[in-house]
Amino acid sequence: MFGDGHGTRGTGMGSSGDADEDVTQVARFANKAFLKIETFAYLVLGLLLAATALLGIGGALVSLGMSIQEHGNADSVVFAIDRILFVMMVVEILHTVRVSFRSGTLVCEPFLVVGLIASIRRVLVITLESSQVNQPGKWTPDSQGLLTSTMIELSVLGGLILVMVISIYILRHSERHALRQ
Repeated sequence: MFGDGHGTRGTGMGSSGDADEDVTQVARFANKAFLKIETFAYLVLGLLLAATALLGIGGALVSLGMSIQEHGNADSVVFAIDRILFVMMVVEILHTVRVSFRSGTLVCEPFLVVGLIASIRRVLVITLESSQVNQPGKWTPDSQGLLTSTMIELSVLGGLILVMVISIYILRHSERHALRQ
């Protein structure tokens, strides 16, 4: 690793060829080591996400069953929908890890899809929760402040959803355009 014995290392008159060769060997070793660590990390991350998805599916089934037992109680329906959309997000993240693992590059679109699902999930949960405030006997002065903050949050989420949809469209359009050329 420190030369083949023919160089003049240490005499001040050596060539940089041996040093370049040493650096190249170290770089190759480091590249292989980091690739193995990265592969292991993706594998562990994928397994953890798969376990999370399975647990989430179980939780969604339980909450859906409770909702059925309670004859469609709005709170349990909101929770069931929230769990189902959470599982969708985890599965999409798992897909992103799989694509990244297979291609060796980080792909942008699946992250946008996860953000889109998360934003839509939040909009649905807010809408379902705020629909309960309008029921007789549940309207209080505090509800007005909650309604105002909810409307602001829904507006921001609506803008965010629009930006993500446009971003996904632009990414897909640019990929198609690149494939044609």
